[in-house]
Order: sequence, then C-alpha cells, then structure tokens
Amino acid sequence: MGIFDKGFKKTNQGFFSRLSRAIIGKAKVDDDLLDAIEEALLATDMGVDTTMKLIENLEERVSRDKFVSEDELVEILRDEIAKLLNVQDDDAPVVPFDFSKKPYVVMVVGVNGVGKTTTIGKLASTLRAQGKKVVLGAADTFRAAAVDQLTIWSERAGVDIVKQDMGSDPASVAFDSVKSAVAKDADVVLVDTAGRLHNRIDLMNELTKIRNVMRKVIPDAPHEVLLVLDGSTGQNAFQQAKEFSRATDITALAVTKLDGTAKGGVVVGIVDQFKVPIKFIGIGEGIDDLKVFNKKEFVGSLFSKEDLEK
Repeated sequence: MGIFDKGFKKTNQGFFSRLSRAIIGKAKVDDDLLDAIEEALLATDMGVDTTMKLIENLEERVSRDKFVSEDELVEILRDEIAKLLNVQDDDAPVVPFDFSKKPYVVMVVGVNGVGKTTTIGKLASTLRAQGKKVVLGAADTFRAAAVDQLTIWSERAGVDIVKQDMGSDPASVAFDSVKSAVAKDADVVLVDTAGRLHNRIDLMNELTKIRNVMRKVIPDAPHEVLLVLDGSTGQNAFQQAKEFSRATDITALAVTKLDGTAKGGVVVGIVDQFKVPIKFIGIGEGIDDLKVFNKKEFVGSLFSKEDLEK
C-alpha cells in the first residue's frame, strides 16, 4: 500500500461513484458527461478555476474520439493533474530542505486548529530519525496550550526546545531559538508562530518583526516559510492560503488531515492557484503520518480504481 492510499480513499470513492453513474450507457464524451465530471471534481474541492482548466483540457483531448472508456478518462485526468503539479520522475522521499544552509531556518505559519504545532512536532521527529539535529522555537506565546503541546512534541521527538513565558514577545523567542541553534550547531530550527488571522496588518507586522530579528543572527533567515493548511476544510483552506500569502512570502505548504476527508482535490487546486509547492501532507494521527509529498505517487493514487477493489 502506498503512503497516499489511506489518505485519499474517500476522495477516490466519491469521484468514482459520480463518474460511474455518469458514464453508464454513454457511447461518447458529451456535454452531460463533462458536466458530471466537473461536478465530481468540484466535490473533491479542487476549486472552480482548476476544475474548469481540467475540463477544458479533457474536452480538447477527447474531441477527436467518438468514445473514451472510464479507464481512459481517468488516465487522461491523471495526466492533466500531473501537468498542473509539474510532476518530475526524480521525486524522492526525503525532507526537501537545503541542509547546506546550517541551521536551516523554517518559520511555520497557519491558523489555530489546522495541526500546525503537531506538524512541527512530526517534522522534528522525521528529521531526528534522519540524523538531523533539530531545535524547536515556541514563538506562539499567545496560547499556553501551544507552548505546552510543542514541549511534549520536543520530548517525544528527542529534540531541544526554546521557550519563554506565555505572553512573551514572539520575536524574542524566535531570536533566542535561532541563536541557540547556531550555538548547538543544529541542522534545522523550526519556529512556531501565533495561529491568528486577526487584523492582516498586525499579522504582517508580527511576521515581519520575527523575520527581522532572526536575520540579526542569520542574514538570509528564514530559509523557508511553511504554511500549514487543514485539507478537510476545503475552500476555507484556499482562503487561508490567500490571506497568509498577502501577509508574508509563503515558500511551501503542508496540508494536514487528508485521511478523513473526501476533499483531497484541494491539494491540486492550491498548488495550481498559488504556485507554491506542497512539501508535506498529513494522513493520520501517528507520529509517522506526516509524509513528504511525492507528486508522482500522489497522482498515481488519486482516482485509483485498484485501491477501491482491495
């Protein structure tokens, strides 16, 4: 079983159920069938713009044929999705960070409840298992629970954590975290930030301040700004991506909670619309259920008939 089979089974079932009903008795790809495929894709929360792009490409590719089977339709859709994700043949299941930059500084952003702190903890565990020395920075100082949760994860993952009292200046914690990482010759520092989409100007100012103080220690920090999104929220995840993109320069995405949703298409829509790569996906509650996003394997598993027949 591939790592995505569990995560996208509900998406597969929903898509194939609609597609099968639409294709029964059809001798060709007509407007009704295209409408049904469009509805099935929208139901996965791929988004209107991305769905319309796929439908137009599908219509163009089958226009020369009188009949395309269900299997052929799915294969064409997979191919078109691969193009949107810019799938390469050299995807590898390794953490996609530039470890020549040491410590590699990752600022993690996202609203409360999306699994941001948990994602940091799981990522720390993955890096630790790969022999990397990791420091966590608990800069979400507005919620005591966030600091406590990250502390627990640091203990589970066996990595160091830098924290201050609740209500402390987040930028001060970020500064201390990066400084500690340098002193300890760490490979990576993961800095948690407050999960609030309050006033956009306040958010921008706060994230800018955190950036600036980290750059007093490492001039080109942060090397990555990782936005964590909850895949089960569908279109709300799009809105969050839009808001954070306005507040700071997002360089990568982590999409969580994909194991319990039929909205796996949100992965495709977000990459297509924001042109920001997804680097990690969460497909379960376990410490090992944060996976490096392998685009080639993802496309192979999406709409996988074989998975449904197991």
